[in-house]
Amino acid sequence: MKRILLSLIIIAYVSTGIVSGQNAANNTSLKLEKLYARLISNPADSVRLQINDSIRYIIESYATSDTVFVHRFKNLRYLGQITSPDSLLKIITWNLILKSSQSRYFCYFIRKPEDSRGNKIYKLTASYKEEAVKTDTTYNEKDWYGALYYDVRTEIIDGKKCWILLGIDYGNPDITRKIIDVLNITPDDSVIFGRKWFESEGKLKFRDVFEYDSNGMMSLRFKSDSSVVFDHLVPFSASQKNDRKFYGPDYSYDAYNFTNGLWRMIINVDARNKE
Repeated sequence: MKRILLSLIIIAYVSTGIVSGQNAANNTSLKLEKLYARLISNPADSVRLQINDSIRYIIESYATSDTVFVHRFKNLRYLGQITSPDSLLKIITWNLILKSSQSRYFCYFIRKPEDSRGNKIYKLTASYKEEAVKTDTTYNEKDWYGALYYDVRTEIIDGKKCWILLGIDYGNPDITRKIIDVLNITPDDSVIFGRKWFESEGKLKFRDVFEYDSNGMMSLRFKSDSSVVFDHLVPFSASQKNDRKFYGPDYSYDAYNFTNGLWRMIINVDARNKE
């Protein structure tokens, strides 16, 4: 009888903890939803900055919580939330649109170590930039270019883990950019973006950047863990060649396939899902 009573007490305690955790997460989600609604409706930069500080405070608290890898905020269209397939990396991103100063990106990388240590959190910020992200260099936490990441895959090369990132950059009012990049974590827990891994037209690049008309749409997505498929971009007319604000998709597709240790570009692929 004592064992049954003890079991009932434990079940009640655990259930109360789960409900309390869910209620706390729901309350946080509602707070963020209201803050983003105020952010959009308020035109004054000074007020937007104050609201964004409140959002950052909530996200920082959330990033350090025990539930960050098992919980996802719902109904928050302005907050990017993605988790790697190995469940060891979570990325939270959003952007702050300002009128009288440069708009900004905010990014939190939350990494779960494979040993017993607590989560490692990297906080990155960047201002909008009109110039393109470079493809011939690496970036770090201090000079991060800024983007909204919307998908991620895990890659293991020579026993070392890294992550392939897909992102979008709205820094130029005339040109939208999509980015395929590599996130590396160094032995001293520093963040490095880029790896000389992308072969295109006989050249090796640290990442690839696709630029097109800001009013247009371009698809860049994983077809599998070893294949990234994207729209082939062309100028709207021959006279507009090399002016990227007049580029858009021509309804054919190219891809980067990971073969023999490199991501190699293949022109004109079948992007249909064979399933």
